[in-house]
Amino acid sequence: MPHHASIHALVADLVSLGVATGDLVMVHASLRRLGPVERGAEGVIEALDQAVGPGGTVMMVLGARDDWAWVNDRPEADRAALLEGSPPFDALTTPASPEVGVLAEVFRRTPGTRVSDHPEGRFGARGLLDRHLLLDVPWNDYYGPGSPLERLVDAGGKVLRLGADPDTVTLMHYAEYLAEVPGKRRVRRYRLVATPRGPELRLVECLDDNNGIVDYPGGDYFADILQAYLEQGTARRGRVGQADSELLDARDLVEFAARWMTKRFGGREATPPAG
Repeated sequence: MPHHASIHALVADLVSLGVATGDLVMVHASLRRLGPVERGAEGVIEALDQAVGPGGTVMMVLGARDDWAWVNDRPEADRAALLEGSPPFDALTTPASPEVGVLAEVFRRTPGTRVSDHPEGRFGARGLLDRHLLLDVPWNDYYGPGSPLERLVDAGGKVLRLGADPDTVTLMHYAEYLAEVPGKRRVRRYRLVATPRGPELRLVECLDDNNGIVDYPGGDYFADILQAYLEQGTARRGRVGQADSELLDARDLVEFAARWMTKRFGGREATPPAG
């Protein structure tokens, strides 16, 4: 049988990486890369809670499972009819997006986790700042000014990466709003949302957080930005469980990412927004 890392050992690893009592951390984690842990995903969340302590806060991006996302690839005039009768988004019951990993869904269901009410940019948080981070979030441009991501930066938060893929730093979407780039690609999405009056069709407008604000050769520029940031040597790096991990200052990372995008994309000709 494989050796299971204890919750106590995981807390020690987090502290060695630099996680401190009272910290606000936004977590991206791969359970597979962390390796076997006592009590599995629940044990990882317990270790995170212990590492930041009662005065700290743990935050994750949740997104929302959406089996009808394909509708927003169809002509805009057809979308409302196509969504008719589909299950509406419910902030309290809709599962996290499978793309963000198993831990996010366990985090969402863990007693004490607060969840923001948004079908696209949904976050979960637990701890001292959970209300501050998640209440009254913007409907449009939900990763931009006023968003939980901006609130994370303003509160002196950190990004904790536990074996996560390099293109999964959600905070960089906030940097896309700050970067000085002409003609950033925008999208309009239709979502069916549960309300006390029954399902309502709503329109969400935002920068294109699926395909990027510009066309970029080689795929996802987030991974390239993270690599360039880590090469500076300012991040704390170490192992948590079996995972190569990093602890990054949120404000420093956002400012670096915005400068990177401005430098590379800032001289572009404007392109019309996508439908």
